[in-house]
Amino acid sequence: MRNSFLVIFFLLLISEKSQSQSFSVAGAFARMGFGARGMGMGNAMTSIVIGELNTYYNPALSAFSQSRIAAATFSILSLDRHLNFLSYTQSIKPTAGLSVGLINAGVGNIDGRDNDGIHTENYSTFENQFYLSFSNRVHEDVSIGITIKLYYSKLFEQVKSTTVGFDVGTIIHIIDGLTGGIVLQDLGSKYLWSTKEIYPDPLGKNTTNKFPTLRRIALSYYFEKFGGTISAEYENSTSGLNLLRFGAEYAILEYFQIRGGVDRIGLEENFTGTKPSFGFTIVKAINGWKPAISYSFIFESFAPHGMHIITLSTKF
Repeated sequence: MRNSFLVIFFLLLISEKSQSQSFSVAGAFARMGFGARGMGMGNAMTSIVIGELNTYYNPALSAFSQSRIAAATFSILSLDRHLNFLSYTQSIKPTAGLSVGLINAGVGNIDGRDNDGIHTENYSTFENQFYLSFSNRVHEDVSIGITIKLYYSKLFEQVKSTTVGFDVGTIIHIIDGLTGGIVLQDLGSKYLWSTKEIYPDPLGKNTTNKFPTLRRIALSYYFEKFGGTISAEYENSTSGLNLLRFGAEYAILEYFQIRGGVDRIGLEENFTGTKPSFGFTIVKAINGWKPAISYSFIFESFAPHGMHIITLSTKF
């Protein structure tokens, strides 16, 4: 089992490279991360099976959920952008797990003008991802999972697109505390746009924008004695981008956790998209429920200011 893990890692390392980067092509909103905990740890969450789990990072995670988890996230972003998340995860006894969720993103207050440069109206765009994940522990130390994702997006008035994609992943418990994860993300995802509704022939056209498929491998270690976690990931995409991610989390007190991470450490020359982050969680048990509030700040190198991510969640 562990030899197979290393072989897959080697295959990912030698995968073919192309010229574009995965953050400048279709579906970029779905590659920004999910929730305050994940984004605060640099999105290095593919193999973490402790705490609040989210199958956005790996479909196989829900089989390790110890309780039902519901969460809602909203963000404060610059440039009139918005980014919101909803998720629900639970185990299905004895060995399976289920998760559903939503990502909503978009841009508002887009200044529309006519040919004379006179303001006409404000426009907006949106992108949504609805997902359903299922996983099962096929062995005490191994789980596999699949996610079905529905994308629904609007570019301009009648220009909309609906498409389906898939994620597959596995979690492998290597030794006590050490966990590995492997994910293939956005298999078959693409946007199909048509402008024939707003432009007469031959100006109206059909356009296909394929999402890059992401291939990710990760390791994490949980220090049970100290209540801390560290994680590292390598990601390669069909767009040719190779990335590293690192994250760490530590419970200072039973009800207070701090975390930090670095996302998008590019292995290409002159790559400038690195995103450091930090955050915390405050949690308090009440009558069998564990409500929590989490906050993270993510530095963005190409925006006027960073991202503020706030998640309200509960275990029950």
